[in-house]
Amino acid sequence: QVQLVESGGGLVQAGASLRLSCAASGFSLRYYAIGWFRQVPGKKREGISCISRDGEPYYPDSMKGRFTISKDDVQNMVYLQMNDLTPEDTAVYYCATPFLSACSRFSSTDMGYWGQGTQVTVSS
Repeated sequence: QVQLVESGGGLVQAGASLRLSCAASGFSLRYYAIGWFRQVPGKKREGISCISRDGEPYYPDSMKGRFTISKDDVQNMVYLQMNDLTPEDTAVYYCATPFLSACSRFSSTDMGYWGQGTQVTVSS
């Protein structure tokens, strides 16, 4: 049974850092890419980063600089390090997999499975 469980969200002040975790089960990150998205109520789900089965990271231009994706194939975990957070980063953060080996397709409609999300709130 495929499952993605995010954790690590919370309330932080502007300028802080936060690391999100996503535990994957039912499939192996040795074979599949996985990514992070976020969504603000009333807005489209936005892609933050993706990491291929080989560990190659991908960031859309708008997300380069403050976000770092990494993974642990042994623990079957993926992480998102977020630095210098601002109130505009407040959103629900999701991990998702396209069930492909690479990040060649990285949009919310390409994802095959989603976690339940974790709330990140950044106060000013």
